[in-house]
Amino acid sequence: MKRAGIDAYNCNTGKECHLDANMIHRALHQMDLDSIDVLLIENVGNLVCPADFPLGADMRAVVISVTEGDDMVRKHPDIFLHSDVAVLNKIDIADAVDVNPEIIAGDYLRLTGGRRSIMMCSVKKDRGVDEIIAEMGL
Repeated sequence: MKRAGIDAYNCNTGKECHLDANMIHRALHQMDLDSIDVLLIENVGNLVCPADFPLGADMRAVVISVTEGDDMVRKHPDIFLHSDVAVLNKIDIADAVDVNPEIIAGDYLRLTGGRRSIMMCSVKKDRGVDEIIAEMGL
């Protein structure tokens, strides 16, 4: 990110498996907040722990890729229920990894009662990126 001219800050989680609000609070003191229009926080770890630890975000997004399998929504429902936006990335290689994106989308629709849909994208092929940006209001 820094090579692209975008400020980036590292939050070391120490022995924890995810970020928490206190870590973000400390990191914010290192930043010139007046110069920031959008702040993206990438949490670490698995898809279980971060669901229960809000970081003070205006919007929570979960991004998974087809390489993780077509059972991710069923295996980790909490992270999807706690998110405002869900993105399935790398759909251009779904056939190569024997994953059907429609299974993931169907699981997500059932889980959310049809109130939200998962956005399909391939960042490498620039497919769906504009829709994600629009959905996030950026």
